[in-house]
Amino acid sequence: MFLGSLSSVAVAAPATTFEIEEATVADMQAAMKSGELSSLELVSMYLERIAAYDKEGPKLNSVLEINPDALAIAEALDVERKLKGPRGPLHGIPVLLKDNIDTGDKLHTSAGSLSLADSYALDDSFVAKKLREAGAIILGKANMTEFANYKTRGMPGGYSSRGGQVLNPYKPGVFGTGGSSSGSGVSVSSNLTALAIGTETSGSILSPAYNNSVVGIKPTVGLISRDGIVPLAHSQDTAGPITRTVADAAVLLGALTGVDDKDPITGTSVKKSYTDYTPFLKVDGLKGARIGIPRDFYYTSGITDEEKVIFDKVVEDLKAQGAIIVDNADIPSAVELSQFNSSVFKYEFKVDMNAYLSGLKADFPLKTLSDIIKFDNTDFGANLKYGNVLLTEADATSGTLTDAQYIRDRLKDLRLSRTEGIDFTMKFYKLDALLFPNTRNAGISAKAGYPSITVPAGYTKEGKPVAVTFGGMAYSEPTLIKVAYSFEQATHYRVPPVLK
Repeated sequence: MFLGSLSSVAVAAPATTFEIEEATVADMQAAMKSGELSSLELVSMYLERIAAYDKEGPKLNSVLEINPDALAIAEALDVERKLKGPRGPLHGIPVLLKDNIDTGDKLHTSAGSLSLADSYALDDSFVAKKLREAGAIILGKANMTEFANYKTRGMPGGYSSRGGQVLNPYKPGVFGTGGSSSGSGVSVSSNLTALAIGTETSGSILSPAYNNSVVGIKPTVGLISRDGIVPLAHSQDTAGPITRTVADAAVLLGALTGVDDKDPITGTSVKKSYTDYTPFLKVDGLKGARIGIPRDFYYTSGITDEEKVIFDKVVEDLKAQGAIIVDNADIPSAVELSQFNSSVFKYEFKVDMNAYLSGLKADFPLKTLSDIIKFDNTDFGANLKYGNVLLTEADATSGTLTDAQYIRDRLKDLRLSRTEGIDFTMKFYKLDALLFPNTRNAGISAKAGYPSITVPAGYTKEGKPVAVTFGGMAYSEPTLIKVAYSFEQATHYRVPPVLK
């Protein structure tokens, strides 16, 4: 047990018989309440698994950095629990943060890039602050697809110049990890952490959740502050939970909400957000729920025949729980939106990245996106293994968001994804949620800024994870959690990976 270099704790944590694999937050809290488990022991067990499976064994490479104070924080929270009781359901629970989320401590925030490998944030992000207030332990930073997969074209999900390639625990080196929150998804699936935070601009929470057979919630843009997160595109960026169960996702989501003066979009969440989403964990949540299937477009391309059989079984599962299935609840704009090559990311990335860099320490040498590109060009081997064409294209824009193409494309994104898209379909068919295979809705939901939740739905004969995603309109997280939890509890499709 490698305790000495990570904490001032003088002795190893006592042994415990607690079974860490697939343990839920409720399991951990019950064990800590009874005295069977301490937070120090919990963190120690996760560190042991990181050593055994992330750095040795299959070398999943999902954890980029360990918080050197993790054990000390755990020990302090154990003392606090004895003296004052727990702060709430996250007291003493380890959480990994994606490497684009600022922490004002001894951890770097690099977005997976060698260009930012020496960057320390001046302060906690809103997300990190909320976690600490809830008593969670920031265990470390998770590897990710570099710059949220907006560095170049053709780079595999889960690769970063700083951290290397993350591997899928179900078949390392064969199945993809999804991206860009790859390390978050893999670490949770492999039981290397209790919980993880990912970020999404378009599919970056949902995709690794699907590919690693875990639960991911991509919240409404505005539910969680974006302050202190290395950006891709402000119009779509959001943080969100990645967990093994819907219940754990609901607990984690509630800890992250709140209005933040540093992020004006959070003002839209007033009277629409909750600090506790667990009341929406209803076993009978599908009873009478109207679930729409936009089968015409989303079920006719992009999935295999084997996956279609699995999804048809899911539909039967939903019916068995009392759901009202509205088949062929097609989204009118789906085809047009899929064919529309929006320029929004290209224009927003430069503006947002330059703003983020301006907030780093005064002596940090890189001040603009141009500086990052110049840094990359100093080492074509390590920094530019797959190139940086997207960074270069973004840097060529005005950086003012006055470009006519940007303005028109952003408005078109909103029209096709909202007015003529999700809003129209859900209102016309009077739906509670839309159902999609895997994460086929990632693009349209992301452009709309609307929430989704991905849940394991089975495996192919080869063992590749399959998932379904429930999507809805703005701030419909309570409904999505309700139907996702009901589906999960009725099926229990997740099977943890076998690590060797």
